[in-house]
Amino acid sequence: MPSTHYQSLLDEVHSIPKLRKGATTAFHCIRVTAGIDMLMADHQKIHPVVDPEAPPTEPLVPRGSFRSEKGDPFQHPPDPPLQRTIPVIHSKPPKRSCCCKCMCWTISLLVLLLVIVGAIAGVLYLVFQPKLPKYSVDSLRITDFQLNYDMTLYAKFDMKIKANNPNKKIGIYYEKGGKLSVWYTNTKLCHGSLPKFYQGHQNTTVLNVVLTGQTQYGSTLMTALQEQQQKRRIPLDLKVDVPVAIKLGKLKLKKVRFLVECLLVVDSLSANNLISIRASDCRFRLKL
Repeated sequence: MPSTHYQSLLDEVHSIPKLRKGATTAFHCIRVTAGIDMLMADHQKIHPVVDPEAPPTEPLVPRGSFRSEKGDPFQHPPDPPLQRTIPVIHSKPPKRSCCCKCMCWTISLLVLLLVIVGAIAGVLYLVFQPKLPKYSVDSLRITDFQLNYDMTLYAKFDMKIKANNPNKKIGIYYEKGGKLSVWYTNTKLCHGSLPKFYQGHQNTTVLNVVLTGQTQYGSTLMTALQEQQQKRRIPLDLKVDVPVAIKLGKLKLKKVRFLVECLLVVDSLSANNLISIRASDCRFRLKL
């Protein structure tokens, strides 16, 4: 032990009278200093002090190498490769865009509007109980039907048309601009116009209409009509297009169009003779 060595030195110095006091003090200082050095050495050897704020030191042997810089023959196994974990991100459901919301609102408003219109129409139907008007051709007289020098066919018809309004609470305004025409197959023979008038509730009106017209390729058309006249069955097509306004009680609605088509079969087209109408079938359509 070091303390024993210093004790022997101290005893030798005590044997010298003149230097006893000074030597004792000096050796005590040396003993204390050596003891402190030994304690610090032992403390650092048994409990090393680690500074947590000190930066990390680099390894003596680079990562992945099998030999040190001094040539030591020890080997290190290779480090396993680093694996990076990719976090799984769950996609959120897409949010509704403003366009989708606007479309939904528009469709909802349209459906609501249709329901309201349907309800109003149902109430009006129950209150007024509307019925379709009826049309028929009472008589047909040909005042002129001849072939001209320029090979055009001139025709003039006098026609009586009956219009019947069976409704109890609905009146019909026949506006200006009504037209009617007579056709044979796809060729128009003559045309005319309807007068402007008002037809009241449950009213029947007879219209006297004059129709005139001139047709190209008259010789070919006259030959076809004469062949049909020999059979005493000549098909004619009467077409009517007239603007009307419906009156519900005291309320007058906006204009619509009545489209009427009557399929006629007559026995002759001789001029200045009363023509016999063998068949008549009139169909009615409403155009908004």
